[in-house]
Amino acid sequence: MPTKNVTDDRFSKFKNKGKDSAKRREKRIEVCVQLRKAQKDEEVCKRRNMSMSSVVDEEALSPEYISDEKVASLSIEDIIKEVKSSCRESQTRGCQAARKLLSQERNPPMKEIIDAGLLSCFVAFLGMDDEPSLQFEAAWALTNIASGTPWHTQQVVDHGAVQPFISLLTSPHLHIREQAVWALGNIAGDGPHYRDALIDCGVIPAILACITPETPVGYLRNITWTISNLCRNKNPFPPLSAVQQLLPCVTQLLHHSDQDILCDSCWAISYLTDGDNDRIDIVVKTGIVPRLVELMGHDELSVMTPALRSIGNMVSGSDLQTQMVIDAGVLAMLPRLMRHPKASVQKEAAWALSNIVAGPCKQIQQVITCGLLPLLVELLRTGDFKTQREAVWAVTNFTSGGTVEQVVQLVQSGALEAIIDLLQVKDAKVILVILEAINNMLLAAEKIRETEKLTLLIEEMGGLDRIEMLQNHSNEMVYQAAHNLIEKYFADDETEGPAVDATKDEFVFQTPVQKQFEF
Repeated sequence: MPTKNVTDDRFSKFKNKGKDSAKRREKRIEVCVQLRKAQKDEEVCKRRNMSMSSVVDEEALSPEYISDEKVASLSIEDIIKEVKSSCRESQTRGCQAARKLLSQERNPPMKEIIDAGLLSCFVAFLGMDDEPSLQFEAAWALTNIASGTPWHTQQVVDHGAVQPFISLLTSPHLHIREQAVWALGNIAGDGPHYRDALIDCGVIPAILACITPETPVGYLRNITWTISNLCRNKNPFPPLSAVQQLLPCVTQLLHHSDQDILCDSCWAISYLTDGDNDRIDIVVKTGIVPRLVELMGHDELSVMTPALRSIGNMVSGSDLQTQMVIDAGVLAMLPRLMRHPKASVQKEAAWALSNIVAGPCKQIQQVITCGLLPLLVELLRTGDFKTQREAVWAVTNFTSGGTVEQVVQLVQSGALEAIIDLLQVKDAKVILVILEAINNMLLAAEKIRETEKLTLLIEEMGGLDRIEMLQNHSNEMVYQAAHNLIEKYFADDETEGPAVDATKDEFVFQTPVQKQFEF
């Protein structure tokens, strides 16, 4: 369970009244950081060779193929003896047996192979251009080891495999080039340290040179996956110089027809936009936003999900960046995603919407005009808890930045009743955000002299009873927020909330508008 400090930190960064829209939008990356850190199921950062079906069959890949019967009979001790012999055929047989063991699904003997001192031999074999079958088998074995834990990857790097793998990207043999790309992808996927080490070694120009109109689709899939790992991870982010090198290629790959290539290209964009406004701007300026919005409607979840994540990242940027996404048609795509049968898609759609309505009232009005309020209320009522949590943030962002008229429309849409029902949840952060939304709605009612009407409505919906109950909550911030609402709006001797002192970071109330609204 999060500590109180974590709760306080997130809430203190929430889009509070009194802040301009730019400052509110700047905080959304921090507000939504937990969602962005969620692990995706559709793609992994490392992988072992379980087969090489993406190119051709295994026998064709190894010109001097050794039969399974001979290889299967080799023990670890036999493999060590063969790999360390001076006979090329024995070395090839030993490497092939090793990589077969390392390709097994459960408990591959990575540490045993490393402890036997075979990595130095494998790395040495990478440089034997006159022995392509040995080169290939050694590359495959190292690829599988690099797919393991960070310690396994470190062993591969520390034994000097990086530069030989980069050199193999120019091999005349397609299967060796693909194996090198695969290995480099595993190393890059281990984290920002090795990612940047590869970049410093010149891996980006070498990989981009592998992409030609004749590149087979299977090979291009591996290249795209490796490129996505070079875009992945933060603390630190990839160097901007590397991003600028990769982006033209990634934007081209986003127009490919292959599902796997589209999937990894979208994930690459999602990594590159998961940062500050300057990093988002670099991506937005490529002109790729309309294509990403289009891919949000892709039939395959593996493409739709990273496209939606990328768009959600972009609308966490500046008002101008968000408007570019709106202009590209994102609001027309959201209804389908908010009604998607998969809860994770609904959650991310609600998150993207919460980012949009954290902007100025003009953008909030576009959300209203596109008919998204009923869908938002539907998610509040029927979504799973993670989706409801994001929908609650959307409501609170809306009430913080919307005009009085817009807040009235939100109340009339059923959002107030829906969030009152959610005051029974156990998550203290969600309760705090709901109480903030209710407070914002009451502030809007104050401006048009309808506070009493709204407080009666809240009471009729059971909201007052629930807010009173929250004064017994174990979380101090929840207790205080509930107590403040009761004292300000529901005390027996008050019919209107008192004027708020402008020095206490509250709104300075304007002259009430003449038009009356029915809450």
